[in-house]
Amino acid sequence: MRKKLWTNSWVSDPEGRKRRYEASFVSKLSDAEAEAAETQVWLEFAIKCGYLLNETGQELLSNYDNILGKIVSLINDPLPWLLPGAKQR
Repeated sequence: MRKKLWTNSWVSDPEGRKRRYEASFVSKLSDAEAEAAETQVWLEFAIKCGYLLNETGQELLSNYDNILGKIVSLINDPLPWLLPGAKQR
């Protein structure tokens, strides 16, 4: 069974890039953080099992480290990404 990739993401939600409620925005970011971390686990598994070349896998892991860093930064400071007058925590 394939996992649906873009459920409740800003891609399918025109208001997703600027949320009205801080808690909702941070919740979505937390979900994205968990998904990215899970992907890293699967990448490590693929490298160890020989499904990915080590160099390719390390490059992908590095990309995910970068993505996770940006997500965590957004979680720590979501206010610039909220609509004016948005409800805060």
